Amino acid sequence: MPYYRAVGKIPSKRHTQFRRPDGGLYAEELMGVEGFSADSSLLYHRHLPTAIVDAQTVEQPRGDTTPNLPLKPRHFRTQALNWENVESTDAVAHRRQLFRNADVSICFVVANSTSPLYRNAIGDELLYIQSGSGTVETSYGALEIGEGDYVVLPTSCTYRVKPENELRILVLEASGHIGPPRRYLSTKGQFLEHSPYSERDLRAPTEPLLLDGQDVPVLVRHRAGLTRFTYAQHPFDVVGWDGCLYPWAFNIRDFEPITGRVHQPPPVHQTFEGPNFVVCSFCPRKVDYHPQAVPVPYNHANVDSDELMFYVGGDYEARKGSGIGLGSLSLHPAGCTHGPQPGAVEASLGAEYFDETAVMVDTFRPLELGEAALASEDPRYAWSWARRGPDWTD
Repeated sequence: MPYYRAVGKIPSKRHTQFRRPDGGLYAEELMGVEGFSADSSLLYHRHLPTAIVDAQTVEQPRGDTTPNLPLKPRHFRTQALNWENVESTDAVAHRRQLFRNADVSICFVVANSTSPLYRNAIGDELLYIQSGSGTVETSYGALEIGEGDYVVLPTSCTYRVKPENELRILVLEASGHIGPPRRYLSTKGQFLEHSPYSERDLRAPTEPLLLDGQDVPVLVRHRAGLTRFTYAQHPFDVVGWDGCLYPWAFNIRDFEPITGRVHQPPPVHQTFEGPNFVVCSFCPRKVDYHPQAVPVPYNHANVDSDELMFYVGGDYEARKGSGIGLGSLSLHPAGCTHGPQPGAVEASLGAEYFDETAVMVDTFRPLELGEAALASEDPRYAWSWARRGPDWTD
């Protein structure tokens, strides 16, 4: 994260004696990335964070992925996914894989029960809350979450998700770290004036979350698979922490759209960057004000990237007539030209405002299709510009 925070009780000097009320020492833990050479935080535990009493391999196969063959634009309906024969679902165990490449796995989940304690030791996670509300409890403290929130969870942050009501969540599991685009930040990490969001828009834990318990299981995702550790004491025992690495949330409604006289390219909507992918936010906004402006996007070819769009609010002007609705995902891969649906250009002329919200993920390696994508695909979409094709019926 770009700036320093301190929460709870911490000593005045790093790496010095810090004693509990009973006279014993709190256990110091450094959470750091890039081998002590980048952002870090110091956490102070009531118990040893190293004390495990068991470790068991956990089988949680997600199945194989399928290349996008034949290569074509595709449409998927997350609203069509169901979790048959499952009375309760959680935000960890019941994720279903939509897409994957070497840099990121993209999943979707509908959660109505508390998840197990969990941490991802491969890379950062980004949750987008399509709907619902609840709490993300972490070793750093708790975050209240709701519709439109992005939640960034650093690598190896122990957390669980507790729904207040049903949560619909798009999950990005990165192979590295996710953060604000570097062009938005000064050399010292402050958001710059041209950034479409700032430190004031971010939320992070504000107080410790202290829980007691013995023999507490924590599910850990790592490069070799999944392991369930059993900890001697509950990992939510941090009395205080400080530093620049921590979980944080940011609501898509706090993103300030950048507009112009003519249509602006997608990088103006960029919100996050990760290893070989970016995340953009398309928000309600005033549109182009040149008297001859064409407000909807021009036809374009993704020469270097696959473009994945998740439609979460309003009425997306460029996709009218395509069958896309709220909860839909469109995949426009490298090698295909795509653009507005027939009639959308003419219909947009003279528009002053677009009421639409979408999350876009551009990946710079091809995305393969997971079981959830195959289970929710609309086979007609690729032919919607010509309105004829092998699966087309009018």
